[in-house]
Amino acid sequence: MADWAPRQKLEDELKVAEARLAAGEKGPAAQYMRASFLHLLGRHEDAKAAYLAVLQMEPGHHEALIRFAALLRDTDFRTAAQSVYRQCMRLYPDDTRAPVGLGNVLLDQGDFAGARPHYEAALALDPGCLEAHQGLAMVLMELREEAAALEHGRQGFAGRAVVSNPYRGQAEPVRVLVLNSVGGGNIPLRRSLDDTVFQATLCLAEFQDPSAPLPEHQVVFNAIGDADHCGPGLKAALGLLARTQAPVLNPPGAVALTGRAANAKRLGALEGVAAPRTEVFSREALAGPEAATRLAAAGFIFPLLLRALGYQAGKHFVKVEQPVGLAAALDSMPGQDFAVIQFLDARGRDGKLRKYRVMMIGGALLPLHAAISTQWKIHYFSADMSENAEHRAEDEAFLNGMPSVLGPRAMAALGRIQEALGLDYCGVDFGLDADGRLLLFEANATMVVLPASADEKWAYRRAPVQRALDALTRLLLSKAGHA
Repeated sequence: MADWAPRQKLEDELKVAEARLAAGEKGPAAQYMRASFLHLLGRHEDAKAAYLAVLQMEPGHHEALIRFAALLRDTDFRTAAQSVYRQCMRLYPDDTRAPVGLGNVLLDQGDFAGARPHYEAALALDPGCLEAHQGLAMVLMELREEAAALEHGRQGFAGRAVVSNPYRGQAEPVRVLVLNSVGGGNIPLRRSLDDTVFQATLCLAEFQDPSAPLPEHQVVFNAIGDADHCGPGLKAALGLLARTQAPVLNPPGAVALTGRAANAKRLGALEGVAAPRTEVFSREALAGPEAATRLAAAGFIFPLLLRALGYQAGKHFVKVEQPVGLAAALDSMPGQDFAVIQFLDARGRDGKLRKYRVMMIGGALLPLHAAISTQWKIHYFSADMSENAEHRAEDEAFLNGMPSVLGPRAMAALGRIQEALGLDYCGVDFGLDADGRLLLFEANATMVVLPASADEKWAYRRAPVQRALDALTRLLLSKAGHA
């Protein structure tokens, strides 16, 4: 296959910049040119060093600061990105790109209240700043200010609901149309799709003109994954998919069946699966004097778990020990609807809790992690893993020998869950009880596979994580009709 022309052009421009430097050119111009093309080519570490070289020569170089901060954000050096954006805001207070960039970093981190004033500051400088309207729309949707979010969305995304990610391959790309929702709850695929193979075009379903042609694509990945929060986005995605004949991963209709309460009923009925009783109640129903009676009538006893719908990674998710604590728990959380969840004691004989995550990609069951903690709310990033070598050894044993760790009963249950969900890409979080049954925590399409950390203590994770990323690559290539 012929070389991909855009990449070759970037390579040629990089050679020009490097020739200027080799000829002894002084000043930051050629070094900035080199940094920019290294950045565009995806040579991130080389680009960081080149931007730093520019900033050593000219600490206030405006474009180098902006581009360096964006690169730090893209490579998950978020604290450093914040520092560079703040420096740029001090030096160039009239440039909207720095407050928007800072808002984007905070949005990535889930700090919606922190991101909001930076988008608002950019709009104070330029009421027509599209990127600020876009960011504020997503923040306000997460803060459940939906009317204001939709208004900013109309201003920011009308006619601009499609964005193409950079492509850095050598050959003609495999074109993937990725459907997202302004309401969040999307699979964060930015670092999971190989940009030397795939040209990913993101489409915000709610704001895409349903009469406009869809961007060129060979396969569609519906990345809208949160059924409890993204109903309008899933409905809009269905309308858009009526306009394509391309294969679709994670059809919206299948995703729509994966709400927390629906999953508990459907998957809890499977052999070998124990799912917590889960029902959705309004704030009004839980705030009144009859709340405890109403919960008891529905089969709930304390302690129980209370979760605001539409949030992931443990946000707005609390354990309520007694009825008297219910009002305070409600006051601490946003939204009008809440999942009330039976508390399952998943402690092992050693008193520790274990949460296993298995990805289901293209029909394969792929272990992603075993998180171990003494706390009931357990996530891999906050579990007792980094400083505990024994826990990491247990994680490694799970990654390399899942069937022997889980046992035949739980493995069979995973297969039944996979069949019931009917999704091309999803994940399941669960524990085990003393009888080897699978204790279901959650199962949905919002889970992401990220490259393993470069820290040597996590070296054992690299191959298993890469297996999951490779499975996603194979799935997309297969759906797109490539070998």
